[in-house]
Amino acid sequence: MKGLTEDHLYLDYFNQNADCVFPLHTSISLFLLSYCDCKTFRVFLVLPGETASDAQPKDKVFPKDLDICFIKRCQLPLVVQSCCLPAVVEKNGRFCRAGLAVVLRHIVQKTYEADPSKEDILELLGFKKTCLKACAEVSEWTRLCEISIPQAVQNFLSVSLDKVQSIPEEVLQFEKKLGEPVRVHNDDKIRRQKVQQQKTFVKEACKAVSSQEGRLAENLESSPAELELSLALSKLTVQKTPVAAKREPSHIRKMKTSELPLLEHVFAEGLYFTLADVVLFPCIHHFLGFSKKHQENLFRLPLISSWFQRVQEVPGIKRAAAKCNMQFLPHQGSVSLSDEHMQFICTASDEPEEEHEDTSFIGGPRPTMTKLMKSGIEATFSPHPCPSWALDWDSLPAAVNPGEGKMSSDRAFRKQQQLNNMVALVKKLAKPGDKIVDFCSGGGHVGIVLAHVLPSCQIILVENKELSLTRAEERSSVLGLDNIWFIQANMDYFKGNFNIGVALHACGVATDMVIERCVKAHAAFVISPCCYGFIQNTAKFAFPQSRQFKEVLSYKEHMILCRFADQTAVQLPPERRQIGKHCMGLVDLDRAWGVEKCNYSAQVISMEPETCSPKNNLIVGVPV
Repeated sequence: MKGLTEDHLYLDYFNQNADCVFPLHTSISLFLLSYCDCKTFRVFLVLPGETASDAQPKDKVFPKDLDICFIKRCQLPLVVQSCCLPAVVEKNGRFCRAGLAVVLRHIVQKTYEADPSKEDILELLGFKKTCLKACAEVSEWTRLCEISIPQAVQNFLSVSLDKVQSIPEEVLQFEKKLGEPVRVHNDDKIRRQKVQQQKTFVKEACKAVSSQEGRLAENLESSPAELELSLALSKLTVQKTPVAAKREPSHIRKMKTSELPLLEHVFAEGLYFTLADVVLFPCIHHFLGFSKKHQENLFRLPLISSWFQRVQEVPGIKRAAAKCNMQFLPHQGSVSLSDEHMQFICTASDEPEEEHEDTSFIGGPRPTMTKLMKSGIEATFSPHPCPSWALDWDSLPAAVNPGEGKMSSDRAFRKQQQLNNMVALVKKLAKPGDKIVDFCSGGGHVGIVLAHVLPSCQIILVENKELSLTRAEERSSVLGLDNIWFIQANMDYFKGNFNIGVALHACGVATDMVIERCVKAHAAFVISPCCYGFIQNTAKFAFPQSRQFKEVLSYKEHMILCRFADQTAVQLPPERRQIGKHCMGLVDLDRAWGVEKCNYSAQVISMEPETCSPKNNLIVGVPV
C-alpha cells in the first residue's frame, strides 16, 4: 500500500449486481466522484471479513478513471476501524471523516479546492452551503437521504423479484416530499414573479388560442412550473450575469403573501440541484430498475418518476452514469397525479399520533416537583471528590489554554474552571493505555487538555462540525501531540471501543446519546449536560428514563422539568435560578437512575465553583 500522500477514501464492498455496487453508500460515493470528475482521492474498497474474497470483484461497474484498490478489513488504518464507512483519512493519518453525508460534502469541497473553476460542483452544497450539513440525529431530511432511503432500497433489492413487494415507506416519504410546497430564501420575490409570469402567459395564450389550439394545450400542461424550471436551469449554468428582472406591477407588489401561488418542486430540496439529488439518484435508479417488472410502482410514484427524468437532463449526470455503467430505463412518459394518488402519498407516511391528553396534567414546575417530593424523590447532589483541584494554567503551553483565540478573558477563566472539574474526574478514572473519547468535542477544549496531561492515553475527538474540529487539530499540531485523533462524524458513526467517554455541555438528547454510547462500550463517563429545553422523545429515547420517575411523572410533566431546567442564567432572579437548578438536578437524577439498570454506579455532582457555568451539573457513571 502506498504511503498516505493524498486523502484515502474507504468504502464498504460486499456484492454487486448488474450496475449496482453494494452497499448503496458505496454506489452513491462512486457516482459523486464520477460526477465531480474528482481525482483527489485514492479509493479503497474494503472486502468483508478478515480474508480476501475468493471471487475477484468484477471491475466493469467501477469508474475506470479512479485509482481503486481492494483491501481486507484488517488493513484499515486504526482510526478508520473505529468508524462506520464510508470514511476519508487525510494524509497525516489522524483526521478521519466518517458517514455518508460528511464524506460526500468533503468530496465536493476537495473537488472545488483542486479546481476553483468548478463552481457548479460547489453549488451542490446549496444555499449557505448547508445541504445535508445537519446531522441525521437532528434532521429528518438528512436521515431520509443519508440512512433511510439507501437502506430501504438496499433491503428492497435483496429480495427476489418473484416475491410481491410493496413500495418501501421511505420511498413514499420522498414522493410525499416532492408534492409539498417549496420554501426558499427569496420565496416571496419568486412567488410574485410567478404571478406576473402566469398573467403574461394567460394573456399571450388567449391571443393565440384560435390558431394554435394544439400547441396551447401542450404549453398549458407545462406552464405551472415554468418559472421554477427556468430558475433551476439558470443555477445549473452558474450564470455570471443574471437576467435583469422587470419590477412587478404595483397590484402584484401589494398582494398578501397568503394570496401568492406556491412554488413547485424541481429537484429534491426545491428549486435547485443539490447534493441531495446526487445521493438519491442512484438509489431511485436501482429501485426503478429492479421494479421494472412491476410497472404499477412507476405509476404510483409520478412525482419521483418526473424528478428522475429531470435529473437525467442535468449536465454531467449522464456522463457520470456512463462511467459507472448505469443503464437507464426507457422514458415512460409523464404520469398525471390522480386524486387517488394524492390521497395515497398523503397517508403513506403520516406522523405518529400524539399521546392522549393527560387530564391530570398541571403546568408549571412547582406542582411537578411537589408530586415527586411526595414520592420521596428530590434532587440530590453527591459531594465533589476533589473540589479544590485545579490545573496550573500558567505553566501550561499557550495552545492548551481555552483563552487562545476570540474568547473573552472572563469566559476563558470560567472555561478553565469547567475544565478543572472535567480533568480532575477523568484523572481519577484513567489508567495508562486507556482510550478516552471527547464526544461533541467542538474546538477540543477538553480533549486537548486531556491529551496534554495524560500522554499515556489515546484521546479521540468526535465532532460533526468540520470548522471546530479543524481548529482543534491546528491547536494540537502546535503542541506536537501524537496521542490524539480527530473524527468528524455523527456520534452514531463512531463504533470504536474505549474506556472513558466525556462531553462538556452536550446539548439536549446529545447527553443521552453519549451515555448510551458509553454503556454499549461498557465505559465510564463524565458528562456535563446542557440545553435541557431541547430534550424530547426520539426514536431512541423515551422520557422519563428511570423506573422511579416513570411511576410518578408523565412525559409532559417531565418536559416541564426540562423546560425550567434552562432557567439558570445569571441575569434571572435568584429564586428563579434556584428552581432551575433544582429542575436540572431532577432531570439528571432520572438519567443517573436510568443508567443504573445497566450495572452502573452513577451520581450527579455540581461543578466547583458553581458560578463557572449556569449549566454546572456533572453526571459521572462507572461500570460495576
